[in-house]
Amino acid sequence: MNIYPPPFTRHLLALGLIMLLSAAVTQAQTFPSRPIRLVVPYSAGGGADGNARLLSQPMSTLLGQPIVVENRPGASGILAATAVIQSPPDGYTVMFDTFPFAVNAVLHKLPYDPMKDLLPVSQAINMPTILVVPADAPYQTFKEFVAYARAHPGQLNYASYGAGGSAHLAAEMLARDAGIDWVHVPYKGGAPAMADLLAGRVSAYFANPISGLAHIQSGRARALATTGATRMQALPDVPTIMESGFKDFEVLEWNGFFVPAGTPTDIVNRLSSAAHDATRQPEIQKRLLAMGIEPVGNTPQEFAVFLQGQIARWTALVKSNGIQAD
Repeated sequence: MNIYPPPFTRHLLALGLIMLLSAAVTQAQTFPSRPIRLVVPYSAGGGADGNARLLSQPMSTLLGQPIVVENRPGASGILAATAVIQSPPDGYTVMFDTFPFAVNAVLHKLPYDPMKDLLPVSQAINMPTILVVPADAPYQTFKEFVAYARAHPGQLNYASYGAGGSAHLAAEMLARDAGIDWVHVPYKGGAPAMADLLAGRVSAYFANPISGLAHIQSGRARALATTGATRMQALPDVPTIMESGFKDFEVLEWNGFFVPAGTPTDIVNRLSSAAHDATRQPEIQKRLLAMGIEPVGNTPQEFAVFLQGQIARWTALVKSNGIQAD
């Protein structure tokens, strides 16, 4: 028995395959041909929203199409990620996610697998956090702060903008590495956390540069240390925690672009190239660095490696400290 289709049928199948491949190539070559939706998992006016809007402007010019920012806050980015995953994988729906992406999987029962259902496009920026205290705090340096905290177990507290965020996990890492005991006070956002820090109602806060830099420069808050590998360009006189002897103490509040799994590689690379070129524009770099933000703009492969490292680091901390979602 002849199990192969007749020649005419084989020709039709081959023609159909060629047409499908041709359509895919054409789609990648003409992308984008309409506006792109950039989903931000946080409220308008916040740090992630501001960074997304800043970078979307040069990316729009580079891609030749408008980029429309859509804010979809809630559940530490889980609502936005779910919506993006359910969108067609054609490059026209992009997510601009942040630090909690690497923590959600261990703190929450997710309806998706973040490393399988979303494709990394490019890490846009890094923001080392800043350990800030009230201006009238009794400690002038980071070493004095640690000594005071050790001598007064359970008496100091720290603000965060919610469980699983960089402010929360930086404080938990310090508790583990410095051997201090202090109390977590979660807020619904960075603005109220900073407001209570300035009012002296909380002892410390690992603020990102967007929320903390202006208050430090005005003298309303005191910066004791930063959490990057090197000193921040915007705060050259403030040491890193690593400089104080805490090896590998690095906390970066990053932002990056993602698309749904199944998005063609050529389209992912096109978006990644636009993100890279946007972060290299002198005016964009100047504005970011002035805010204490480090431009990155790396490749999908480099971003994936970074994410794997972040997930491993914060999973270990969450388990060792017994951290739970509030």
